[in-house]
Amino acid sequence: MKHLFKLDNQQSAEMLSEDLEGWTIVKGEPTMKTWVLHTSNDGSMISGIWTATPGTYHATYSEYEFVHLIEGRITITPDDEEPINVGPGDAFVVEAGFKGTWEILESVIKHFDIKL
Repeated sequence: MKHLFKLDNQQSAEMLSEDLEGWTIVKGEPTMKTWVLHTSNDGSMISGIWTATPGTYHATYSEYEFVHLIEGRITITPDDEEPINVGPGDAFVVEAGFKGTWEILESVIKHFDIKL
């Protein structure tokens, strides 16, 4: 069983979706794409790349996600909380149960790890 994997953006990747369950457009005409680059040996985690164009989504999370933002700018506003601004190089965590808006200010490329 292999225990170390390099996530290579050039390798063939499975495009998971052009939409995500729990994400609803609330402003503009944003688009998104998700590629899974790796699934853990036990199937409990996925790692990949997500891209999105400017606009606003309301998102509901059912899983934990770690994010490293490569490009773009986002204002994330949890329902009934203060907004958080993130940009290139920022890393952050979204806990399961999150509900709020993602305002994509500049086109985004992010690496993600999601605990299923």
